[in-house]
Amino acid sequence: MNAPVRQALLQDIARSVLRVSKEEIVRVAIDGVDGAGKTVFADELASVLEATGAKVIRASVDGFHNSASIRYRRGRASPEGFFADSYDYEQLRAALLDPLSPGGTRRYRTAVFDHRSDSPVCAPEKYADPGSILVFDGIFLHRPELRGYWDFSIFLEVRFHLSIPRGTRRGEGSADVDAPENRRYVEGQKIYLRDCEPRKFATITVNNEDLAVPYIEAT
Repeated sequence: MNAPVRQALLQDIARSVLRVSKEEIVRVAIDGVDGAGKTVFADELASVLEATGAKVIRASVDGFHNSASIRYRRGRASPEGFFADSYDYEQLRAALLDPLSPGGTRRYRTAVFDHRSDSPVCAPEKYADPGSILVFDGIFLHRPELRGYWDFSIFLEVRFHLSIPRGTRRGEGSADVDAPENRRYVEGQKIYLRDCEPRKFATITVNNEDLAVPYIEAT
């Protein structure tokens, strides 16, 4: 997507990211509900950063799912289970975030588990050059156990009546927010929004409801 307003916003955000100290790895989070447009936004921001000559590491929380036996241990319809059990934060910290933090080894992996095959993956270990920028997307990124890792974070604001239909365009689920099959995901994310207050802790909140004309919301 190359709408002028969107591109200008991405360039402004990239300039803000580049102003963060380059002595260590700069860790950038793109947060938001399912269907908010996190992956596309992160890919576009990464491209803008790379165009400046920055070295970018792209990764997603989707490479750090728990196994199905853990994800659904509270039941397949459980919102609490979606919020609490979807991801293996211990592995995320050990494989990616801690190595890329100050004092870390800079030897990292971008994925440890494939939820589609419900099996571990052997992503190669890589080495991050000083001053590299991690652009990391996913849901629930402003949980208390993750907040301290981000040098710069973005919360994409999109209401459920828009985000849920967007998600179905990937060929999954119902576009009806109130459909029983969506309860686990909508209510689980409402727990996150209520308990973790991502808008409060994000560096900026971007309204991404109109993909052509996103804008930074006033704090």
